[in-house]
Order: sequence, then C-alpha cells, then structure tokens
Amino acid sequence: MNEHDTWRRVGPDARRFLRGRTPALARLGGWSLLESAHTFLTGYGVARALDDGFLAGRTAVGLGWLVVAGLGALLGALALRGVFAALADLVEPLRDGLVRRAVRHALDRAVADPSRAADAGAVSRLTQQTEMARDSFAGIVLTARSFVFTAVGALVGMAALAPVLLLVVLPPLLLGLGLFLATLRPMAGVQRDSLDTDEALSRRVGAVGEGLRDIVACGGGASTTSEVDTLIGAQERLTRRLARWAAVRTVALGAAGRLPVIALLVAAPWLLDRGVTAGTLVGALTYLVQALLPALHSLMTALGSAGTRLLVVLERFREPEPEPAPTPSQSPSPLPAPVSTASTPPVPPAAAELRGVTFAYGPRAAPVLEDLDLVVRPGEHLAVVGPSGIGKSTLTALLAGLLSPDRGTVLVAGAAARGERDASQPDPRRTLLPQQAYVFTGTVRENLTHLCPGARPPEDARVREAVAALGVGALVERLGGLDGAVEPQRLSQGECQQLALAAAHLSPAPLLLLDEATCHLDPHTEARAERALAARPGTLVVVAHRISSAARADRVLVLDGTRAVCGTHAELPGRSPLYRDLVGVWNATGED
Repeated sequence: MNEHDTWRRVGPDARRFLRGRTPALARLGGWSLLESAHTFLTGYGVARALDDGFLAGRTAVGLGWLVVAGLGALLGALALRGVFAALADLVEPLRDGLVRRAVRHALDRAVADPSRAADAGAVSRLTQQTEMARDSFAGIVLTARSFVFTAVGALVGMAALAPVLLLVVLPPLLLGLGLFLATLRPMAGVQRDSLDTDEALSRRVGAVGEGLRDIVACGGGASTTSEVDTLIGAQERLTRRLARWAAVRTVALGAAGRLPVIALLVAAPWLLDRGVTAGTLVGALTYLVQALLPALHSLMTALGSAGTRLLVVLERFREPEPEPAPTPSQSPSPLPAPVSTASTPPVPPAAAELRGVTFAYGPRAAPVLEDLDLVVRPGEHLAVVGPSGIGKSTLTALLAGLLSPDRGTVLVAGAAARGERDASQPDPRRTLLPQQAYVFTGTVRENLTHLCPGARPPEDARVREAVAALGVGALVERLGGLDGAVEPQRLSQGECQQLALAAAHLSPAPLLLLDEATCHLDPHTEARAERALAARPGTLVVVAHRISSAARADRVLVLDGTRAVCGTHAELPGRSPLYRDLVGVWNATGED
C-alpha cells in the first residue's frame, strides 16, 4: 500500500476528529496569533531601531524600538502557556479514542477466535503504538502551528520592511522545503516496515518463550540462533535504508536553513542599490536567523520522523489487524529471562560500580556509554532515565553481566560483573527483569519461586507475603492458587509482568535490575510494585518511563548521549537540561 492509499484510509477519520475539536483548534489558533505578533515585532523593532534610531543619531528612539522588540518576547511566553493548555484538549481525546478502538478490535478478534485473546499485535497497539501516536501528534501540532504562525509573522514583517526581500528569500526556502517533502513518502514506507517487523518480533518472542524448555531439551538452539541472525541481518538492511534517506533529509535541511541567509547576503548590494536600508537588511536577517529558519528546521525534523510514524501508526488503528506475515523484525531482541552469575562474595562497600566504562555495539560504532563512573550504594533505589536508545538497557545489561565493556570495569558485589557461572542456577548477586516478562508453562508456585536457589522453594507463607505486597492476589486466585496452572499465551503482558515482579520480590539476590519491567502496568500498580521492591532488603535499579517512577527513587541517573548526570529528583532540573525537558514533556503529556 502506498502513502496515497494510506492517507485515503486514515484521512476521513482524521478530518472527522479535527472537525469535532473546532473549539480547541480555535483556542490554539488564537494563542498562536500572539506568536505571529512576537515574530513581527522582533525583526521590525530591530530594523526601526537601526534606521530611525541609532543610524539616524537618535539613541533614545533606537532604545525604544528595542524595548518594543523585547515586549514581543513576553507575548511569546504568554502564547506558549495558552498553547499547551489547548494542546491537551486535542491530544488526550486522540489517545482515548485509539485505546477504545484497539480494545474493541482485540475483543472482536477474541470473540471470533478465543486463541487470539492475548495477541501480541493488539497489546502493542494498546500500549506502545498508542503512546507513539499521542506523542507524535502532539509534536506535529506544536511544530506545525509554530512554523505557520512564525512564518506569517516573519513574511509579513519582511513585506512591511521591503517587499523585494521576499523575492530573495522565498525561492531557496521553497527549494529546500520541496526537497524535504520528496523524502516523506519513502520514509513513511520504512516506518511502516518498522512497525510490521516490530509486531512480527513480538509474536516470535512469545512463541520462543512458550517453547523455551522444549527448545533446550530438543537441541533446537542452533536453529533458533539462525532465526535470530536473520532478524539481525534484516535490521542492518533497514538501518542502512534509514541512513540513506536521513542523508537526503540533511541536505534538504541544509538547503532550507542556509541558502536563504546566503542569498540575502549575496543580494545585499543589489538590494541597497534599490533603496533597501541597512536596518531593513538587519531586520530581514533577524527574521531568518531568529524565527523563520529555526521554526522550519523544527517542522522538517518533526514531519520527517513523527509525521511519517504517526501516519503509519494510525493506519494500524484503521481496521482490525491483518493476519501476521512472516516479516523479520528490525527491533532489538529483548533481553532474556532473569539471568544469573556465580558465587556470593562478601558484602562490598558498593552494590554495583562502574569505573570509566565505555561500550559500543561494534568497533566502528559510536559509543553508547563513554567513560561512565557510577557507584550504587547498598540498599539504594536508583532510577535511570533518558531518551529512547540512549543506553539505559545497555547499562542494565552491563550490570547483569550480559555484556562486557570495551573499556573500564563493571563490578557487582565487589567482583567482576561478567564471569563464569552455572547457568542452571539463579544468580545469587543480582536479578534482571527485562521488558519482556519471563513466564513459563507450569504452576503459579514454580513461576514465583524459580529465582530462589536451592532444592527447597520458599515456604508458602513467604510466597503469599510477596503476592500480597505486589497486589497480585486476585491474579493468583484467578489462576487457581499457588498450584494453579500458568499458560503464558492466555496472560496479558501486564499480568506476565506482575508474576515476574513477584518472583523478583522473592529472589534473595541483593541487586535487582528492572529494565522497563513495569511498562505494561498502570501507574497505580507500577507504584505499588516499585515501593514493594524498594522495601525488600537489597538495592533496586529501575529504568524509568514515568516521572513518578523517577520521583520515588533515592537518586536519578540521567543518560544524555555519552554524558551522565546523577542526583535527586528535586535537584536535577537545575543541573541537567535534558532532565528538565523530560520532566516538562512528561507533565505536558499527562504522565504520572
């Protein structure tokens, strides 16, 4: 299906949604008009300050016009406050509508075929893809609105100063924008492949997880590894395609962002010969550098990523999903079931420690972590935050001993994190819970105690204490009590995560690592689980995806590229611009 067909399918629903939000759109437009006024005053005030003030020998007049330009900034700040309030009236109804549609489609399929009640594609739509749609829509509305009203203010301002300026600025601006628009269709195709393969990988991981014991018992590891290698190869090819189109988009951004300024400078003598004043030229340059080009850059960046992603995600909600195709996935393989290492050392002064750790996925790849130093104290609750793909899962994999650093040292309980161990026994030093919860066919008791070493499992009283602490009692009773049977394919991902968290609570390992292990839980259930796990003896490291999760921690580690900042939730907004932005995004999108 090409992009024209995609929009033909999605377009009617989009227009219907926007028509039903006319008051919110009107409020959004009204506040945005203040941005146009802000933009207009910025360049116009500078031009008048030079021509009518400083260059004419009237300093007071020049300063007065600069004050007028400065007042425009106050209008912009006031506009931004109103814009975010109106944005919520658009974004939240979209998210709620997509959730209702995803649930309805899943229920329809469950009624038609009960074996598909826990379908991975439906769960992906209900969680990950719904959030992708909401975040992408919010970003597009913000940037598109900003560009439109900023462009109106800048172009009206240049026309008011000297209409001939538009003849110089508009052609290179439109050239870069046209080149960028030409990349949207192929980029949308790549985004569609990404979501197709993501859902295919969810189904594959579910199938492998259900049959893990049989794979090991029957010696099927080699063929399973071969399938994983195929997925990695598909990921490499897809990444190269994305990189090629990203290069074209970079050229478009350069053309749109640099050529107008160059054209204005080159045409300056010609403009001066036609009566354009020096102040007018400086005002036009101010419009370009301070307003129009930054807004255009933000718009092109948003449309090039969030725009194509939103179009493809909305297509998933247009109708019940198609039958799964054997498309290999490009998504990174989830970490395996809770892993273990070997002997129990004496209690060290630090639960975990990284000393000058650098890690990259390949000899020529850019480092994901670089010269990272971190000490996690015994009994501490540490949250790890940062943008997607910044290295949070890599950090937990290093602490779990799944990866070795390229440079530096990783210690857990005073010994090297990665070492020889008996893979059949739980790790006495640490337990790792990945995003894909590990639940196997067996009894509830077996699923809750498999991380406990030794031949004798914990007493039932202790198991029930963990169940009560995590709030999993209703789920355990529905499954038939501790001796009830667990069939992973009949559990939702959230229910799987609840069982895995209860198993982690029973684990005696002093270091517990949660790599987004609560991502399928609602905020209340997540909060209860994290508090219960933080209260158990030992140290807790959580990869957080909600602001409330970071706020509960003793300290927060912010990963920002190859840099890292560690501190409390209260002090980090003043120390880390990224954390300040993340808190703002979480609050603006209604995250708890």
